[in-house]
Order: sequence, then structure tokens, then C-alpha cells
Amino acid sequence: MNPRRDMRNSRVALFDGIEEGGIRASSSYSHEIDEHENERAMEGLQDRVNLLKRLSGDIHEEVDSHNRMLDRMGNDMDASRGILSGTMDKFKMVFETKSSRRMFTLVASFVVVFLIIYYLTK
Repeated sequence: MNPRRDMRNSRVALFDGIEEGGIRASSSYSHEIDEHENERAMEGLQDRVNLLKRLSGDIHEEVDSHNRMLDRMGNDMDASRGILSGTMDKFKMVFETKSSRRMFTLVASFVVVFLIIYYLTK
């Protein structure tokens, strides 16, 4: 804090209660009451700080778990993309050769792969 202010506060504390040759009894009593109220207020603030600290820790854990889940989903999507691109390449081959038997086989395999992916992501 400010050294000048500290000195003034210590001077006030030293002469607290002395007023023009007389002693004020109510000043020290009100000072004790103020100190007690300050202590209660500080305890309340400490409780709030602890609560906010716990909440921020819980939020951090939740964000970490969501990030891990999103990473797994991204990896799964990449794997699905690879499977689907391979299937699309096979479809292109089928349409180029115009073999109806191959086309039926590829369409059936595409449907099976699609259903497998659908049930795995559910």
C-alpha cells in the first residue's frame, strides 16, 4: 500500500479514542464491530472464491472431456471418409465397366457398409 497512508492510519490508530482531552468509549467499540463485520465479509468472500475455484475446475474438466470426445469423433469421421472414398472409387469402376453383376455387388456392399457405419456411430 501507500507508505504515507500507512503512517496516517497508524497515527489514527495510536490516538483513536482520544478527543480533545477526553476518551471516547464508543469509538473503540465501533472499531471492534467494524473489524468483526470485516472478518465476516472476508469469510463470505473466501467462501465465494472457493466456490468459483471449484466451478472453474469442474468447467475445465468438462471442457477436457468434450475435447477428447470431439477428437475421437474426428478420428471416426476420418476413418469413415476413407471407407466411403474407397467405396466411391469402386462405384466409379463399376459404372465404367457397365457390368450389371458387379454393380449389384458394389451397391449391396455399399448399403452394408453404410448400415455398419450407421449402427457403429449410434
